[in-house]
Amino acid sequence: MTLLRRQDFPEGRFTLAFVGFEPERSGAVIELTHNWDTAAYEHGAAYGHVALGVADIHAFAGQLADMGVSITRAPCPLKGDPSEIIAVVEDPDCSCIELIQNSPDWRVRTDA
Repeated sequence: MTLLRRQDFPEGRFTLAFVGFEPERSGAVIELTHNWDTAAYEHGAAYGHVALGVADIHAFAGQLADMGVSITRAPCPLKGDPSEIIAVVEDPDCSCIELIQNSPDWRVRTDA
């Protein structure tokens, strides 16, 4: 995998790095988060969650809630970037899954 994009969020005190085998327009991407105030990550404790892009985050979160899925963070702006709307749900094993509102240009940003 190669680094496709990196974006710093000084107000939120974190950096996002997007890695993949293909450009974001044509392939799957993994988003990695570095929290600036974390001195070290312990082996086995650094995994946070999987994030999935969705077309309509409010409708999708509503459908999941109607099915009994635990919504631990209702759709709201991302800390440090109010243009990004995210939500967090839990799977049956209580692992977090982040939902990200796709915007028409979400895969083509080059500002980082």
